[in-house]
Amino acid sequence: MAGAEHSVAAARAEMLSAGKALGSEPVALEAAGGRTLAEAVTAARAQPPFRASAMDGYGARTADLGSGPLTVLGEAAAGRPYAGAPMRTGGAVRIFTGAAVPSGVDFVVPQERARREGDALWLEAAAPRRSNIREAGVDFGAGEVLVRQGVRLNARHIALIAASGAATVQVARRARVAVLATGDELVRPGAAAGAHQIFDSVSFGIGAAIAEWGAEALPLAIRPDSPGAIAAAAGDALSRADLLVVIGGASVGDYDVVKQSLAGFGLRIAVERVAIRPGRPTWFARAADKPVLGLPGNPAAALVCAHLFLQPLLAAMLGREVEEASAVALLEGEVAASGANECYLRAVASHAEDACLRVRPCDNQDTSLLSVFAAANTLIRRPALAAAATSGERVEVLWL
Repeated sequence: MAGAEHSVAAARAEMLSAGKALGSEPVALEAAGGRTLAEAVTAARAQPPFRASAMDGYGARTADLGSGPLTVLGEAAAGRPYAGAPMRTGGAVRIFTGAAVPSGVDFVVPQERARREGDALWLEAAAPRRSNIREAGVDFGAGEVLVRQGVRLNARHIALIAASGAATVQVARRARVAVLATGDELVRPGAAAGAHQIFDSVSFGIGAAIAEWGAEALPLAIRPDSPGAIAAAAGDALSRADLLVVIGGASVGDYDVVKQSLAGFGLRIAVERVAIRPGRPTWFARAADKPVLGLPGNPAAALVCAHLFLQPLLAAMLGREVEEASAVALLEGEVAASGANECYLRAVASHAEDACLRVRPCDNQDTSLLSVFAAANTLIRRPALAAAATSGERVEVLWL
């Protein structure tokens, strides 16, 4: 469909078809946070591997309740099991939280419900409401899948895997993404800017998003609107990266030279532009057999399209499920009819006192305004040809 204008869904599908997984590598568990599992983690043994006491107290037999004082035969602590004589009628064991429960003990009485004098022990006569014993395998059993393939590991996953005894996990290799910002008007933050220049902001935002989404950003120096300069930078990027993201330089102006700069690398365009506002100049291609994503130069448009296209593309390259965090909210304010393009409006959503999610579009939707994008926490998604909407109507929102 090169040359045609793609819908958002069709453009995303075209990009995802090129998002091939990049292989895997083993990493130590302590370095696995934020990485994506390439192989499911399966428990080698049960957790806990033995019956364990859920509290400090005394282990005894239900049959001995109300039979007079019991005799404390020994002690069991976490990591130090009871080593005394086998449990017998009238016997009890001092036990601590996490300790292995000796054979024959079928309940643990909390220490505040017991009275001890020497080795003599009196327990409350009432039968316990629960055993206070954690059965072997109550957390997970041997052979159980703990974390499935394709999951991005967080602190909870890491703790669970560690409990299984695994010291390393097999994770997807991080995608290397080269980010190329183009434009004569751009200078790097910290450099001296001319009277008619602005600081490059988009590549920094995109680079941070790439890291947040689990890949590795390879920033390149800003290139002027020169085919030779852009071609040289692109050649270097395509030799080192798995994906090239180009910001700006691909609309319809006389200085939009990115695509002609990439022609020498066998550029094959799959998505020429997208029926979206903001971000219609977004494009996608392959060059030197590597995927290339072109984003608009306007900051808000670039960041919106990064959320819609770059994030799922990276998920596919990392072998993750492509998910979109969306919700339905009650509109506060008004939105105009969307026209022929699917529209994404920067907005702020919050839960009201009635627990309903409400969303208010930001007042100024100018795509050059980063302050508006930074204040937003959602995008209101409006389908193509949607009518205008007013307060109280339900709208779809995507969480940023």
